[in-house]
Amino acid sequence: MIYSAEVKNMCHVAKGAYHGPAPIPEEGKWVQAKEIKDISGLTHGVGWCAPQQGACKLTLNVKDGIIEEALVETLGCSGMTHSAAMASEILPGKTLLEALNTDLVCDAINVAMRELFLQIVYGRTQTAFSEGGLPIGASLEDLGKGLRSQVGTMFGTKEKGSRYLEMAEGYCTKMALDADDQVIGYEFIHLGKMMDFIKKGVEPAEAIEKAKGKYGRFDEAAKYIDPRHE
Repeated sequence: MIYSAEVKNMCHVAKGAYHGPAPIPEEGKWVQAKEIKDISGLTHGVGWCAPQQGACKLTLNVKDGIIEEALVETLGCSGMTHSAAMASEILPGKTLLEALNTDLVCDAINVAMRELFLQIVYGRTQTAFSEGGLPIGASLEDLGKGLRSQVGTMFGTKEKGSRYLEMAEGYCTKMALDADDQVIGYEFIHLGKMMDFIKKGVEPAEAIEKAKGKYGRFDEAAKYIDPRHE
């Protein structure tokens, strides 16, 4: 350690009380985190790229400072999906500090990692007060049937109104309108279920029908429209 001449010539003043770090809540415990291995928790966070053309929702499950599980969901640009594939290989097994200083290929994923780091080290995790935290694999429970991201995609114009394209339930095929042309329900295909049926040998046309569902007062509609072609 190199000291300046000014510091070398100072007299010593003893340090009094020990001012340790404030304890943070972690998986049902209060922890004074002094090293990266003291950090545990599962949480989600969102990041965005510099031109704000895409976003990433990142879920990490951290145990004793090590990322044991990562769920990477991206939206906005095609290249991000390939970056997410690489990030899913890169993140597990790294310490939080390593991950924070790793190029995760995509700006949005890097920003999501930064935001999660802040949440986790300040004790703002989803599992802050859950004893023992959550098991590895817990992030998959956030996904829909067939392990698909739950995405909402809607489009609307002043001239023609709203079009429902995709909901958490799935791919919207019909919108139900009442006599005043107001939306009162919709029909959807749950793509995760559809793919599961097809994998079991069900013919695609039958699988589509079996995976269909409806929401709202769909059966009471005065008319139905295809949101993609009308």
